[in-house]
Amino acid sequence: MENFDKSVSYFKEGKFDQALVEINRCIQSDAVNQEYYFFRARVLSRMGKFQESLADFDWLQEKDAYNPTYISDRAVVLHLLKRNEEALNEFDRALNLEPQNPYRYSSRAYFKDRIGDHKGAIEDYEKAIELDPEDAVSYNNKGMVEEKMGYIQKSKKSFEKSDELIGYTKKEQSAQPTNASPSPKKDPPMITMEPMDTEERKITFQSYIKTLKEVFLNEKVRDDFWSFIKNGLRSRKS
Repeated sequence: MENFDKSVSYFKEGKFDQALVEINRCIQSDAVNQEYYFFRARVLSRMGKFQESLADFDWLQEKDAYNPTYISDRAVVLHLLKRNEEALNEFDRALNLEPQNPYRYSSRAYFKDRIGDHKGAIEDYEKAIELDPEDAVSYNNKGMVEEKMGYIQKSKKSFEKSDELIGYTKKEQSAQPTNASPSPKKDPPMITMEPMDTEERKITFQSYIKTLKEVFLNEKVRDDFWSFIKNGLRSRKS
């Protein structure tokens, strides 16, 4: 486990070359450990080695064809390879396996937004919110899509609800000295780690904090597949 812990540590530091060396050593010592292949697939994707990452996800699916986390992460790699039709099929498949998991809807929504299906993205975010009314990130992301579509009032309401859920208030801005420049407003944190278990995951602020703590305590916690695409959300204008 020493090599695996090193690999995870290097990964969190952004030292992906070193992380790959250590996880390869793990696989050499245990060539059937799915956890190792899963982590290596994510390391490879962060390095831009998408074909190699996809090969690991293909191997994982041969071993566990109905694991929604494998399926979703594989969908991201397919997207990065510009194989969007296949990626959408995989997002659909993951959602069909966990139809009551709001995380699956918000993940597919994020993908739909990236490929220009803004209407579909909003519909998926609304479903995620229906399943988890405290999902601040989905409200925020829905607001961003609504803004792109010119639905300014709707986007404003979505942002306000997101702010309410994370405890952000206008009083925080007004408390600043009058001669100070206003601090840029930050997006609600987006979950970046997902436990590899069968429990439903929610991307609310509360679950983000819980998962962030787990990443230092639970070796099964790994970077969420959307960290393959970008580190966090793009800051929106206040």
